[in-house]
Amino acid sequence: MSEASELHPTAKEIQEQAALWLMDVRDRANWSADDQAGLDAWLAQSHAHRIAYLRLEAAWNRTHRLAALRSGHAARGSTPKLLPLLVGAVAALAVMAVLGVGMLPPRIAPAKIYKTALGERKTITLTDGSEIELNTNSALRIASDNARKVWLDRGEAYFQIKHDASHPFTVTVEGHRVVDLGTKFRIRERAEVVEVALMEGAARFEAADDSVRAYPVYLSPGDVVIAKADSMSVLKRAPRELSNELGWRRGVLIFKHTALADAATEFNRYNATKLVIATPAVAKIEIGGTFPSDDVAAFARIARDLLKLHVEFKDREVVISR
Repeated sequence: MSEASELHPTAKEIQEQAALWLMDVRDRANWSADDQAGLDAWLAQSHAHRIAYLRLEAAWNRTHRLAALRSGHAARGSTPKLLPLLVGAVAALAVMAVLGVGMLPPRIAPAKIYKTALGERKTITLTDGSEIELNTNSALRIASDNARKVWLDRGEAYFQIKHDASHPFTVTVEGHRVVDLGTKFRIRERAEVVEVALMEGAARFEAADDSVRAYPVYLSPGDVVIAKADSMSVLKRAPRELSNELGWRRGVLIFKHTALADAATEFNRYNATKLVIATPAVAKIEIGGTFPSDDVAAFARIARDLLKLHVEFKDREVVISR
């Protein structure tokens, strides 16, 4: 590539770079804070970068071909076989827009972006008095022309929404949509699994794509939806259990008969220093109590002093074993 081309990339080159970034984003296991910073910097370089990426993401989500994309994932330095398919999806979408054949999906409308870093929490107050609390390492967009339309792109958020029957509040996440009917609810997205827990009021859970023929689910307080790409279940949880799951709003993690491995996973969502459970037998040991979400050392001391486990402090790791 010439120096001029590097300074002024063509539309095709921008599309190809956007495709490579999208494949990296979908590889959740290897995605890091440095990777996110790199993507953010690339998107901020120009409006063309952002439009290409969002168009590609929307087109790919619409065709439900993420599984094929993931199996063909490659590093940004290579040329994956699926790259032409991704770039083609962007081109097709652009042609449809020019010809008036179709409209771009709503999620690529101009939006205000809110993010939290590892261990950070943030409260967003909307113009109507509604509030959204973002948990650690989360990302959310609010349509700039309609503050009652939101996309949760990553992580977890708690919503306290002022009901307005003439202007429903909607949250889109991983191909699903939650429609507020006067509600307090929590949404958590992890590894393409969406969990929606309703604390107060009522809500409707449905497919984000209106062309998908699926019956909506109406939720009442205590209902918890667990949704994947090809399945969905609705559970009932006690108010105390739902309240414990919102401990992060007060900066604490609350465990009750929780396996040590699951407790470690929760702590690792909030901290750069990671808890490592070294053996399967230790991973199954249950623990209970309330812990500051940012105090890995306190949790390690409990494991050592009360559970009589071996604790070894390493660089950015705390290894727990027998």
